[in-house]
Amino acid sequence: MFTTLAIGTIGWPELLIIGIVALLIFGRRLPDVARNLGKGIVEFKKGLKGIEDSIDQTSDAPSKNIQSPPVSQATQADQESQKAKSDNETPDTPNTSA
Repeated sequence: MFTTLAIGTIGWPELLIIGIVALLIFGRRLPDVARNLGKGIVEFKKGLKGIEDSIDQTSDAPSKNIQSPPVSQATQADQESQKAKSDNETPDTPNTSA
């Protein structure tokens, strides 16, 4: 069986006492406190939704946007020089195949 450390559960009488104490402490500011608390909860939920959306986008992105790494200028120059060499090479012996 579940025990709650001899405190028990919060019932209506306890909630009423908590409400009266809150009214005495906050007085006229209680509506403002409740309004700001509600705004904070809404902003928190928006933040969580934004994080969830960004996680969903990043989990979909790698499968759709596979890109090859950029080729450096040195690698391009090496490839071009090798291509130029192969284009300019002429065989030393003439081709005498019949």
